[in-house]
Amino acid sequence: MQPYRNKDYAQHLLDRLRQEAVRPLSAMEVCGTHTVAIARSGLRELLPENIRLISGPGCPVCVTDDLDLDIVIALAQQPGIVMATFGDMMRVPGTQSSLLEAKSRGADVRVVYSPTDAVDLAAEHPDKQVVFLAVGFETTIPTIAVAVEQAVQQGLRNFSIFSLHKLVPPVMEALLTDPEVKLDAFINPGHVCTILGTEPFKFIAEKYGKPCVVAGFEAVDIMEALLMILSQYNQGRPAVEIQYKRAVRPEGNPVARAFIDKYFIPVNATWRGIGEVPGSGLALRDEFAHLDAQKRFPITVTPGKRVKNCSCGQVLKGLKLPYECALFGKACTPMKPVGPCMVSTEGSCAAYYRYGAQKVGGTV
Repeated sequence: MQPYRNKDYAQHLLDRLRQEAVRPLSAMEVCGTHTVAIARSGLRELLPENIRLISGPGCPVCVTDDLDLDIVIALAQQPGIVMATFGDMMRVPGTQSSLLEAKSRGADVRVVYSPTDAVDLAAEHPDKQVVFLAVGFETTIPTIAVAVEQAVQQGLRNFSIFSLHKLVPPVMEALLTDPEVKLDAFINPGHVCTILGTEPFKFIAEKYGKPCVVAGFEAVDIMEALLMILSQYNQGRPAVEIQYKRAVRPEGNPVARAFIDKYFIPVNATWRGIGEVPGSGLALRDEFAHLDAQKRFPITVTPGKRVKNCSCGQVLKGLKLPYECALFGKACTPMKPVGPCMVSTEGSCAAYYRYGAQKVGGTV
């Protein structure tokens, strides 16, 4: 049996955590897969009271701004437009409706399983303008770059992307400079770091003096990462370390990063609940402007009113726990979500709802 599935080893790690957690520690995970793994395993309830795990903006679906979605939804309803999207974006609310509601009103919105499916869709329907809604962190951006390259190679003039990509390091810095957010350490996202490596995260330790460890996705991985964080924390030696060595290298994936850089440049982006974060989004380079839906189809919309009492923004910053939202489990459930944190399977609210995470003692 692999050590990260060994119950005796897991108990050994828990015992060590209880011994070494000599002072309070608040650590934030910025990965939805970590959030689900922590909730599914009941890890919050098992950890010593001194260790507080906080779920941050680790789900790209959840952090997509509602005003950006209003524009996407308006574009989807334009004549001749086919909006291609991953299924998890269908029910995410803007301020007035969702893509699913737009589809019910006659908009041509289609669920695809990869960005290249959208390219194929454009090739099959030359009379339509196919727009792919590009949402995701660094993990999925290389696949969007592949789709862009295929469209360029095929000379498609009826394919474009609506880029709502988000970059993780800039938002981590935004959290560190936010006076409301109180953090001692980060559990770094394993998937993102397979692409980026550790270099882009060194500022966390060097500039802000916070421990930072890249973790895998088993409960044992996360406990090992917490022990590494505690070692840094207790010894006053902040660093960026890798627990998830079976998948992550310090240099990341240079080929994937080069592919991203070939097609995209960083731009400012708005995160739901957080606001505009400098350099945290991506736009196509000027030479590929003919594939940029924002430039090809400029649309202005009048935003509606945001839902009252929805705490998704505060949940994404770690200021509230999901069940502290007045709507949680009542007006807002996975079957009838009000906010994006309940829509996505990797959203904090959905994870808490599905696995019944509750507050136990001083843990979260």
